[in-house]
Amino acid sequence: MSKASVLIVDDEKNILSTLSRALRIEDYEVDVAGSALIALEKQGTKAYDLILVDVMMPEMDGITMLRKLREGGNDVPVIVMSGHGTIDTAIEATRLGARDFIEKPIASERLLLSLEHALSLTRLERENEELRKATGATDDLLGDSGPMRQLRQQVAMAANANAPVLIAGERGTGKELVARAIHLGSKRAEGTYEKLNCAAVPAELIESELFGHEAGAFTGATKQRKGKFERASGGTLFLDEVGDMPSNMQAKLLRVLQEGELERVGGSGVIDVDVRVVAATNKPLKKEIEENRFRADLYDRLNVLPLRVPPLRERSEDIALLAAAFLRQACANNDRRGKSLSEGAMNLLLRYDYPGNVRELRNLVERLVILTPDDQITESDARALLPIAGGGGGGGGYYRPGAALRDMMDDVERDLITRALEHHQGHITNTAQDLQLERSHLYKKMKSLGVKRE
Repeated sequence: MSKASVLIVDDEKNILSTLSRALRIEDYEVDVAGSALIALEKQGTKAYDLILVDVMMPEMDGITMLRKLREGGNDVPVIVMSGHGTIDTAIEATRLGARDFIEKPIASERLLLSLEHALSLTRLERENEELRKATGATDDLLGDSGPMRQLRQQVAMAANANAPVLIAGERGTGKELVARAIHLGSKRAEGTYEKLNCAAVPAELIESELFGHEAGAFTGATKQRKGKFERASGGTLFLDEVGDMPSNMQAKLLRVLQEGELERVGGSGVIDVDVRVVAATNKPLKKEIEENRFRADLYDRLNVLPLRVPPLRERSEDIALLAAAFLRQACANNDRRGKSLSEGAMNLLLRYDYPGNVRELRNLVERLVILTPDDQITESDARALLPIAGGGGGGGGYYRPGAALRDMMDDVERDLITRALEHHQGHITNTAQDLQLERSHLYKKMKSLGVKRE
């Protein structure tokens, strides 16, 4: 098996013969070109692992050829060789991204060492880029819980494909973060990432938003406009809240997904598009299908790779990690000095139900950062803003689906004792009298529930 494919470019036939023989002996796959113009033609039809090019050639020199490769977006590794080497030439070759500059006559050992080094460096760079895509793409999907580890694994596998993805999850769980991670981890990462919230665009405008329109197609269409499908060609289109897409648009979307072509509003020409669609919804689409609000065939087309983003209550062990990350972000975004969460404040955050999921946690932490004057956010600060006052509240209060009654009763007692301590400014005797408990009984309760006097 050949080590790598190399294109040698030189106008001297004896040089081409000598160098190609030396490389073939070492099991390289070798092509030759007698000029830079021929080399550019060859490179246009075959992807070489490395190009070895002479500087001084008629019609086009090696430096100009290297410049044309880079201007065309070709990052193939290049080694420049010259029998009339100058420092200026070497500097220019390096500036254009040449891996090495070798002076003629070239010793076989020097040539082979340069090739091996250039190919190893290129391989390492590509491996690092793949690793960056595989890991960096999911950097925003924070959490060490089992559900989040599983989700990151599923995102990585979905990214390494080209099929449509359907992301299900409650509001505020981070479905758009998942969609963006899929795009960034895919081969389309260099392409455009477009997004459309199907619930936010008026029904009469959604076709124009997706497919574009020609000038004069409707009142106000004064000039031609490309839609999101055209702009995302070669990249990814994220359709958020796809369950809210109007029925007539669902059929048109299905056609584009199946045929890979569209017509602008008011247009007659067919436009080919190459778009990967990632859709998201917080609606139970199977129920929507049963009630004739969503097309079954569109669901089947979108649901090739289904992903589910877990609600925060299913990964409560991630709350502390998320709160700490949101705290740093909120301080930086709002020009606040670094703040910290007290143990009592964190305990309150951990006990809350978060019907708005991660988005609600992030907003709550930012609110605490802005409205708390001190550097430490206390339990009192958190209680004042959490919607669980009086043991009820909009978030379901102390009730946690799946939690044991004893655990939820502990939450109630913990909160009541903490409130009583705060009311009596930490005075144990007065607190015990107020709660009609013996001091020793109160101490035992505080110890068993983890209540501390701040």
